Amino acid sequence: MEARTPSESRTVMTDLVLPGETNPLNNLFGGELLARMDRAAGITAGRHSRRIVVTASVNHVAFGKAIPLGSVVTVEAKVSRAFNSSMEVVLDVYTEDRQSGHQTKVNEAIYTFVAVDETGAPVKVPEIKPETELEQQRYDAALRRKQLSLVLAGKMKPHDATELKALFV
Repeated sequence: MEARTPSESRTVMTDLVLPGETNPLNNLFGGELLARMDRAAGITAGRHSRRIVVTASVNHVAFGKAIPLGSVVTVEAKVSRAFNSSMEVVLDVYTEDRQSGHQTKVNEAIYTFVAVDETGAPVKVPEIKPETELEQQRYDAALRRKQLSLVLAGKMKPHDATELKALFV
């Protein structure tokens, strides 16, 4: 199985914030944004693995800025690292100024997906080959996040978390 680059799985989704998607302050519901991010991340993970994928976890979400009614919202997703059957997907969310076209990053998230076969059993996925400095940073950080998650879940002993130990030694 040949390694793939993050750009091969990149997904960009752009949409408007409509009245039925807003809270009483006329800002996009957080749950609506989570759903948009989940769809983009799922497409990305599916592109990378060429398999059926399921959301395993939402590891991190930062609602940095409110997204007002009528905003043009772009969600960009890339696989940051692939493990055995799981893939970490990093998402960046931008709003766009309609006059200038300038984009401002307003939110970010990290989701984990697992590739499965038709029976729902996990299947192996291709590795990721980072191309840029940012992709390499995200690739390296993904292993630390995975090890931390495994330690917290009791599935890995702290002394076996080599990437985490390196941060403190």
